[in-house]
Amino acid sequence: MKRMLLASDVISHVALPGLGLAFLLGFNPLLGGGATLFLGTLLIWHLQRKTGLATEAMIGVVFAGSLAIGAALTPQEDLVEALFGRFQPLSLFTFLLGAVAVLLIIFVIFRFKEQLVLSLFSPELAAATFVRLDRLNLYFLLVFSLTVLVGLRFMGALLAGALIIVPATTGRRLASNVSHFLLGSCLASVAAVGSGFLITAFLLPRFSLGPVVVIISALFFALSLLKKAA
Repeated sequence: MKRMLLASDVISHVALPGLGLAFLLGFNPLLGGGATLFLGTLLIWHLQRKTGLATEAMIGVVFAGSLAIGAALTPQEDLVEALFGRFQPLSLFTFLLGAVAVLLIIFVIFRFKEQLVLSLFSPELAAATFVRLDRLNLYFLLVFSLTVLVGLRFMGALLAGALIIVPATTGRRLASNVSHFLLGSCLASVAAVGSGFLITAFLLPRFSLGPVVVIISALFFALSLLKKAA
C-alpha cells in the first residue's frame, strides 16, 4: 500500500472496458464501469497473492490490458465521455446511493485506520499482532475502487484517480498526523468538487465538470506549497 497513491490514477482505467461495453450496448455506464472495476480489483488482489509481486505492479499489468480492451470496445463518439466524464442531473436514488457509498468509505477507513497505518510502516509487526494482511489489503483495494467509482460518472476513467491523488497530496502537505491528514484530504476534495459544480453551473457552463474539478484541486495543492515544511 506504500506506493498506491500513483496507482490510484491507474486503477481508475480498469473501469474503461465496462464503460465501453455499456456505451456499446446502451445500458448504464456506472454498472459496466463498476463491474469491471471490482472484478479488476479482485484480479489484482489474487495475482498479488499468487505471484508475490507488489500490488502496484499488478495494477499496472491489469491496467494495460483494460486500457486496450476499453479503447477497442468504446464507440468513437462516446470515447471522450468515457475518458473525461459528463455530468448529468442526479435522481434521488442515485444521490442516496452515492451518499451511502461515501459513508461506507468513511466507516471502513476509520474502522481499520490503526491496522492500515501499522501495515504501512511495519508489515511484520502487523502480522505479529494478528492483523490479517491479505484480507486488509483486499478491503483497502475494494474501498479504493469504490472511491474511484463514486467519481467515475462525472470525472471519467482518465480523471477519476485525480480525486484521490491531488487532495491526498494537499492533505499531506498541511497535516502533521494521520487524523489531520484524513480530514484535510476530505476537505480539499469536497471543496474542489463543490467549487467545480458552482463554476460549471453558473460561471462557465460550457466547461466540463471533471477537468474543472482537477484544475481547482491542483490550485489547492499549489496554495498548500506556501506552507513552510515543519
